[in-house]
Amino acid sequence: MKLGVIGDDFTGSSDVGLMLAQSGYKTVQYVGIPDHSAARDVEAGIISLKSRSNPVAEAVAQSLDAYKWLAKQGCRQFLFKYCSTFDSTREGNIGPVIDALIEATQTTDPVIVCPAVPVVGRTIYQGHLFVHDQLLSESGLQNHPITPMTDPDIRRWLGYQTKRQIGHLPLDVLRSGSATESLLAMAKNGRQIIVCDALEMQDLAILNQATAGFNLVTGGSGLGYQPGYREQAQSIQHWQGETGPALILSGSCSNATRKQIAAHRESGGKQLQVDVRQILEQSQTPSKAVDWAMKQTALPLIFTSDTPEEVTKVQAEFGGDIAAEAVEQFFSQVAAESIQRGVRRLISAGGETSGAVVSALNATDLEIGPMIDPGVPALRVAGRDLVLALKSGNFGASDFFHKAAVVLKNS
Repeated sequence: MKLGVIGDDFTGSSDVGLMLAQSGYKTVQYVGIPDHSAARDVEAGIISLKSRSNPVAEAVAQSLDAYKWLAKQGCRQFLFKYCSTFDSTREGNIGPVIDALIEATQTTDPVIVCPAVPVVGRTIYQGHLFVHDQLLSESGLQNHPITPMTDPDIRRWLGYQTKRQIGHLPLDVLRSGSATESLLAMAKNGRQIIVCDALEMQDLAILNQATAGFNLVTGGSGLGYQPGYREQAQSIQHWQGETGPALILSGSCSNATRKQIAAHRESGGKQLQVDVRQILEQSQTPSKAVDWAMKQTALPLIFTSDTPEEVTKVQAEFGGDIAAEAVEQFFSQVAAESIQRGVRRLISAGGETSGAVVSALNATDLEIGPMIDPGVPALRVAGRDLVLALKSGNFGASDFFHKAAVVLKNS
């Protein structure tokens, strides 16, 4: 294995898996830390954790365990993959995990921080993170129910999370041809962690070349963009879909997902909205929801997605942790029961929802398939007649749900 990826959630891990597979790597996404060695032909192994919103100590411990397994597979470089919107709080775990990995690898190399994924509108300029043409703090992410992003300056936000000094690689220096030298000079002068600008996918290709010899890199899925590694993406060419029933599950409250829910409804899809109060009061159970889904002839969607205002009300009434745990448990049980009853194409929207769904499937290895939309591949649970689409909340076009069902069916 050449490259080992530590992913802090399932959707982002499948995103970087798609990038690597499209670049030509033989790529496998693992659900948690495997209890077996990787196959000999795997070039890029991705450990999918569910650590994004975990307490610091838990996230660090899980990430270090993932690193140890990847190191045993012979990895030459390690990528800590986090969200392209740098989802965390001031007390978040991104900085502590970077610190722990620096210590574990004993690297003295520069360690880049670059969550940019320009193909889906996430860019870094002057150290500030943008979502399309809006600063991160004005893009809707400031209303995230778990990790509200109220500051677009990644240097400052990361500075709350680590005691190490933060450097900055400006765009003009990145494009000048002297990125490696600049990064090395900053690290030598005590700024080992360096936030890097990137406005285009080609900037990430340049950054990957500049850091090819470094032991540890960190960033978004865009760091999987390595054109020229190999001409053919062999793992994607052999994709086989499934023709069985499909089901969509959505817990994301992002603007993009809510637009996709509206488009699904307008196109004739069937929908069941579940209120968190119903889950907590058990007036709506996973079995009842699956009963409803199995009766539908059009593409069914079960969702808890709602406006930021309604989410805030629920959190105030029941507590944020209790509400989030209830929703995750609900979707986990719906996923498990729906598979038992014949669903073969499962589409999930939202990082927490996708983590709950995958955890319920007793899956170990996920094979990377073709792209549905930028940042979202089709996935197959290895050795089973089950295919998945795990969508980050903010990813995908308005017709994503219909498109995903078609791609997961095609063979």
